[in-house]
Amino acid sequence: MAIKRVKPTSQGRRAQEFSTFEEITKSKPEKSLIKILKKTGGRNVNGRITCRHRGGGHKQFYRMVDFKRDKDNIPARVAAIEYDPGRSARIALLNYADGEKRYILLPTKLAVGDTVMSGMEAEIRSGNALPLSQIPLGTQIHNIELQIGKGGQLVKSAGGFAQLMAKEGRYATVKLPSGEVRLVLLTCKATIGQVGNTDHENISLGKAGRTRMLGRRPSVRGVVMNPVDHPMGGGEGRSSGGRHPCSPWGMPSKGYRTRKRKPSDQMIVKRRKK
Repeated sequence: MAIKRVKPTSQGRRAQEFSTFEEITKSKPEKSLIKILKKTGGRNVNGRITCRHRGGGHKQFYRMVDFKRDKDNIPARVAAIEYDPGRSARIALLNYADGEKRYILLPTKLAVGDTVMSGMEAEIRSGNALPLSQIPLGTQIHNIELQIGKGGQLVKSAGGFAQLMAKEGRYATVKLPSGEVRLVLLTCKATIGQVGNTDHENISLGKAGRTRMLGRRPSVRGVVMNPVDHPMGGGEGRSSGGRHPCSPWGMPSKGYRTRKRKPSDQMIVKRRKK
């Protein structure tokens, strides 16, 4: 993937960058694999905002991506590479030998016409899905399961990859992109390779309007609010807050751990932050 910079015909266009989409081979999605994506605007069933700064955005269809990779030992051919508005990675349309069609995340080094497969007998090749017990140490992987048969939950965004570090007993040690090292059951599946569209992190949106198109509304700093709206608000003239940075509900936002104790804590060998 390459990045295209536009001519600076206005201040809004000056810093804009786009993907060239040169890897895309099909412009319209497969009708049998899409459904309407309803927007909530960050509101729950009672109409109250539970997630701020959401709303608007362009209409989208949700592409039903196969994260489970449960069609074992059936080869599939990559029929097309498509754009997915709901994620940073590209998706690949697979045509299985039995006639079924499915989407998967497109890894690097996978092109139209290639064959992929999942299961114990699959080769160690980009795009193939295997249990961690069958993958050699040091291999780059993505779309990692945490519960057997639930489907991939880790490492699914553009350019992401984890590394298989060790195997001991029932567990494999996996180093995640964040730097966290954790244990995953050897019977859980993962896909070989790095997620494609690696240049996604280098794209500059260039203007506020493109952020609005993505469904993200503006966020306002707490220090410019009134005391009734935020603990850091108020003050005569411009103020630096008068207290440690915090959320609107008083939760410290720097250096304070907000993760609650979870059963999965015992699976974390090394945290991403000390």
